[in-house]
Amino acid sequence: MSSLVQSVDWLAIAPPVIVAATALIILVADLFVPEHRKPLLGWTAVAGLAAALLMLLPLRKGDRVTFCVTADHGACSYAADHFALAVQLLVLGGALLTALLSMSETGGDRLPAGEFWFLLLASASGAALLPASRDLATLVVALEVASLPAFALVGMKRGDRLSSEAALKFFLSSVTATAVTLLGVSFVYAATGTLHLGRIAGAQVDPQLDTLAQTGVVLTLVGFAFKTAAAPFHFWVPDTYVGAPLPVAAYLSVVGKAVGFSGLILVAVVAFPAYADVWGPAVAVLAALTMTVGNTAALRQSATRAHSAVRLLAWSSVGQAGYLLVPIAASAYTSDDEIGSTVAYALMYAVVNLGAFGVVAVVARSSPGGRISDFRGLWATRPFAALALSFFLICLAGLPPGIIGLFAKVTVFQTAVDAGLGWLAVVMAVNVVFALYYYLQWTAVLFRTPAGTQGRTAAGTDPAGGETVAPRRTAAVPVPLTLVVGLAAATAVALSGAPQLILRFASGSLF
Repeated sequence: MSSLVQSVDWLAIAPPVIVAATALIILVADLFVPEHRKPLLGWTAVAGLAAALLMLLPLRKGDRVTFCVTADHGACSYAADHFALAVQLLVLGGALLTALLSMSETGGDRLPAGEFWFLLLASASGAALLPASRDLATLVVALEVASLPAFALVGMKRGDRLSSEAALKFFLSSVTATAVTLLGVSFVYAATGTLHLGRIAGAQVDPQLDTLAQTGVVLTLVGFAFKTAAAPFHFWVPDTYVGAPLPVAAYLSVVGKAVGFSGLILVAVVAFPAYADVWGPAVAVLAALTMTVGNTAALRQSATRAHSAVRLLAWSSVGQAGYLLVPIAASAYTSDDEIGSTVAYALMYAVVNLGAFGVVAVVARSSPGGRISDFRGLWATRPFAALALSFFLICLAGLPPGIIGLFAKVTVFQTAVDAGLGWLAVVMAVNVVFALYYYLQWTAVLFRTPAGTQGRTAAGTDPAGGETVAPRRTAAVPVPLTLVVGLAAATAVALSGAPQLILRFASGSLF
């Protein structure tokens, strides 16, 4: 008879626990810290996230499981394996860069510091828990812990109509996704009699319940498709990113996407391999539709429209989600482990996308309209920011010298070809060409002559009349914001020098 007493490995669960504990400390400390010392709350959040990242090092072997009701590892609710560690690195690293990005946005008449840091860390703790979840109940709880604080973060710009509308749209879509996911989970449990992913994979389903199980699989995948912003469940993305505070939009584009994809991988590949003939074609069609919708919409963005920079990054993230879905679809058609390609691509995307949002935040300090046209001539006023953003965009486009972006796209393309999904590889190739246009168009804007300065000399005078021209004003950039752009640029350059490291890390062979 198996014991119902669960074991607890505190080292294995340390990363999400540290983040959650830091969130509670900040929530209590906010009651006693005076207003002029509120920045200490932000640095406490940064320290907590850094500590959680360091706790990944003792777990690098990827051989720990906990919350097991029996000696059978298939009945454990938490596993600190290589997949979980890789996604936790992405989540905690993304949250850390988001925290640095947010340092200048909190306090005073801006975002309320205590509430913001608590909600950010609470969401990050759920996001760190999700990739290690190994039963459907824990998976759903982690998903909601990651999602619920995000609703409040999106609507935190008080008195802003766009922010309120974005929060409402995000909330309604997420609640719908959760309801669909719970319905699917209940069907799966009814058909298999278990919630543990390992046991679901090996369960012998009664032929009379097979239709119920297949319906549960489809509904569960649809729920996670909402979270990953896969078309046609992507409608909430553009307005949510535009209405949310800029650091929150950056957080959702990276950490929120990682939550959705890790959940999708766990449900499809780990729990439902026996139903690969059901979810494989569905995910392949979702991948093709998502990348096409995202890139087509990004092509239509006007450079002079308010918030067009964030809106383009939002549609770009939808297109990138399509590429991330390709290896998941390919895993249904081959016995090879294709999931490492998705994790590697997600890591690349996280670094360069957070860097791009960092540069957008830099420009927003001088030009709050958020138009792509505001970036014209950025090279003349902020050379480092212009070079960094151009490199990030080139990485997203998959062109040299952004080798890491090219390597990631080639790896994903190869998984589709190896799995026999030639049609999906062709769709991806066409979409990569589409994306080149808007990424390179934005890159070209950075190095054009600033508007209104044509015909003037470098000294700032008009050659015809000798009138002095006032230089464009540039606001000072806080050190944490500079650090975000610098760290993202340095990481992207380093990985472009050794792109194979990211794939080896994602597959667990570096440990």
